Amino acid sequence: MSRSACLIFNPVAGQGDPDQDLSKILEILGSEIDLDICRTTEEVGADQLAAEAVERGAEMIIASGGDGTLSAAAEALVSTGIPFGVISRGTANAFATALGIPDTIEAACQTILQGFTRDVDAACCNGKPMVLLAGIGFEAETVERANRDAKNRFGMLAYVLAGLQQLRNFSKFNVEIETDEKLIQVTAASVTVANAAPPTSVLAQGPAGIVVDDGLLDVTVVAPANVAGAIAASYHLLQSALNENPAERPDIGYLRARKVKVTTDPPQKVVVDGELAGNTPVEVECIPGGLKILVPETEIEAPNEQLEGLPDLEVIPKKGEIQEKV
Repeated sequence: MSRSACLIFNPVAGQGDPDQDLSKILEILGSEIDLDICRTTEEVGADQLAAEAVERGAEMIIASGGDGTLSAAAEALVSTGIPFGVISRGTANAFATALGIPDTIEAACQTILQGFTRDVDAACCNGKPMVLLAGIGFEAETVERANRDAKNRFGMLAYVLAGLQQLRNFSKFNVEIETDEKLIQVTAASVTVANAAPPTSVLAQGPAGIVVDDGLLDVTVVAPANVAGAIAASYHLLQSALNENPAERPDIGYLRARKVKVTTDPPQKVVVDGELAGNTPVEVECIPGGLKILVPETEIEAPNEQLEGLPDLEVIPKKGEIQEKV
């Protein structure tokens, strides 16, 4: 047995039988990888277990659980160069889907055994590691509504139901988005800063093809006029993601940047990698090639920018360029 790995296993993730899940993982991986099994608890999370494994000099770290478990473990591996294997057993499985990793135990284990590694980007949000995305406004409110009980009862439908409930409280806010090149002022209902995002993360799908190793963040601004517009924009973004075509509505904008600062008036709730993380403002910076992950090889291209048509939009170039109003 030439390889060893720390397996971080969340026994309360998903809706399956955790004992059966763990037995299946051990059956597939155990003959080729010497596994050090570490279980998460209410007191000890995946981030701590992964950090401790890094300190012990682990050759590889594998995490099995929902998006929270996977993201927490991945965050401890940013810039370490340690290969990271993913076995999704959660409700949404956004982490695996965003990176093209199979979301069944059998296929995910085979991906790990094949040993193909790819350097993908990570990010830093307000000084803390981020792997997937930061959602501001509508998405954060929706995640807060989709609590653990709802996810246990309804699975992925819990997010849909929470989103429909949140539409009753539809509201817009003033946004200032600052990059190295420009300052954007606009009125919006949602802003999403994505390092990686699956098609199911609808509000991140302005460019409809988020590249996970380009050294850039993808920012999507959704600015519908009313509830009907919000529903139409969300449906359009979903179709854009499924068809891999960029959004083409005047109330949806997107841009790409290495570093982004988002300020809102009034302050808005923020969700980072599926977990509530305070309020705006947020500063997000890409960490190119920050995570070495065991993932099937994929190649995706995304468009660069679309802002024209957003309501109350003002774009202020930086670095001494001439100011223009769109």
